[in-house]
Amino acid sequence: MAIYLIYAIIMVFAHPQVIYPFGDDAFENPAFRPLTITDRDVVLAVHEGTDDVAVLYFMGNGGALAYFGSSLNAHVAAGRHVVAMAYPGGGGIPGKPSELGLKRDALAAYDWLAADFSGDIVVHGYSMGTGLAQHVAAERDVAAIILDAPFVKMCELMTRAAWLPACYMPGVQRWDSAALVPRIAAPVLVQHGTADDLIPMRDGLRLAALMQDAGLDATFHAVEGAGHNDLARQPRYQGQINAFLGRVLE
Repeated sequence: MAIYLIYAIIMVFAHPQVIYPFGDDAFENPAFRPLTITDRDVVLAVHEGTDDVAVLYFMGNGGALAYFGSSLNAHVAAGRHVVAMAYPGGGGIPGKPSELGLKRDALAAYDWLAADFSGDIVVHGYSMGTGLAQHVAAERDVAAIILDAPFVKMCELMTRAAWLPACYMPGVQRWDSAALVPRIAAPVLVQHGTADDLIPMRDGLRLAALMQDAGLDATFHAVEGAGHNDLARQPRYQGQINAFLGRVLE
């Protein structure tokens, strides 16, 4: 018991390094321009599209936008405006990530976009970024929500991986998406790979069921054979997004 208690205490302090293993690769895409919200030091990558829809994009815990080009290009190819938030500590951006800080920055990114854009705003999250997309949707007015490989509670994933009651331990960043569901009103598309071994598809199914039980227009799409990191490269990925947005934004 003493060894287990010491292990638990160590993990309380060490778990941010596990859930934020951000890469350093810089984002270099000529379709995007860098922009910093100076009063908050929030770094964005901005693509000016031709459509009347803007997508506010939140990446996974790779932490560098360079790794999420397939998701971003799906929106660029459709002509949408895209605003992607960089994360402090990743992609060469200085700073230290935390659940509280990332959620604060996500709202700042939305507020910046909403101040200048009069069309529909869609939030799109991938993996860890699904928690940010849902947080924004719970706090602000969005037209639609796209969730790729979402979790129900990140602390549950920690429990499975570390054999610790992470959801009940003080000092643990919980990332509880289930708690946000009652405050969400927009229609939702959940896409999850059947071969995802990082966040199992049962998490996406469970989250979609929670949303449906709450009365939300929540669509679940199982992407056959897709893992966690290649979901956005599957042939039907962009088509599912286009069909969903075409239906809910009519």
